[in-house]
Amino acid sequence: MSWISKNYEKAAVGTAVLLAAGLAYAGWSKLSSVELDFGSTPVGSKPEQSDPGVKSAGSVAKAKSSFQLKREWTKAKDEGRPVDLFTGVALFVNKNDQEKPVDLIDGAPVHEGIPNSWWLGYRIDPGFGDSPLRDADGDGFSNKDEYTAKTDPSNGKDFPALITKLTYIGDESVQWLLRPGFESAGGSFTFTFGDGKAVNKVGAANPVPPGGIFFEKGAAMGRFKLLGSEKRKVMNEAIQAEEEITFVRIEDQKPNKKGIVYEIPASFRTADQRKYTRSDCTAVLSLEALGLAGQEFKIEENTSFALPPGDGEKAYRLTEVSAERIVIEFTGEDGKVLSHEIKKGGTGPTIP
Repeated sequence: MSWISKNYEKAAVGTAVLLAAGLAYAGWSKLSSVELDFGSTPVGSKPEQSDPGVKSAGSVAKAKSSFQLKREWTKAKDEGRPVDLFTGVALFVNKNDQEKPVDLIDGAPVHEGIPNSWWLGYRIDPGFGDSPLRDADGDGFSNKDEYTAKTDPSNGKDFPALITKLTYIGDESVQWLLRPGFESAGGSFTFTFGDGKAVNKVGAANPVPPGGIFFEKGAAMGRFKLLGSEKRKVMNEAIQAEEEITFVRIEDQKPNKKGIVYEIPASFRTADQRKYTRSDCTAVLSLEALGLAGQEFKIEENTSFALPPGDGEKAYRLTEVSAERIVIEFTGEDGKVLSHEIKKGGTGPTIP
């Protein structure tokens, strides 16, 4: 029997010791070369592979600095007219034969309903899919609107009737109640006025005589005139019998309501308040043209007004205001007085 066979365990232990020593030496030698390895410069097959930096890293700083620059689109001008810097869909190519260009002189209209000569005559570009809807002169009316109205689409001072761009946004109505009191000597009466915010009163110490204008102060100052009164027999439905009621006649003096006469029973019952409640109505409007789109203005019922607001000629009159609609009167081109209804959220009449 050999020595290894007899001393197997001793041989195994010795071999393990030698192996561990070898591994320890290899680790120590590698550790000593770490600093050298990391200090070396790798060499690649291409020059750019030798650069340990991030490729194009310098572009980041350049891009960030460009954000600080002021960049604006500015329109160039051709003989005083702005040039559109944006390009739409070209329409000068025949879709059925792209090799054959569209003939703007003798060919079919580029846009249905508008002859090519109209575009050329006013030097308006028809080369966009939405050219009829564009506004070449910036007056708030489209090219199609101006063609229909026979106005100049290249002149911002020549445009269709402005009422076609008038929008009814809503109403601001104030409800009020005028209540005559009991009759005093000589047909005089006391009065109480209320509009939900303020109250005006004429007391028994100084009743209003026939022909007198009242009130002396407050929200309804000088608004009403007492014309007189008369007694009438009226059927009282509650008791199924006639009773004598004094009706007081009052004329409104408010400028937009001057001449309107109200007949109100003296000292009417509280239950009848709704029946005799009236409103001062104001329409909230906007003109979607001439750069005024979205700017609200207000007109009281039965008031004449101008378009644009503040213009000298008050060619329009607001004759009716309700929560659902307004009615406007104006004189047409033929000299006839026209009346047009505009529903809430809607605009004026279409361009004829």
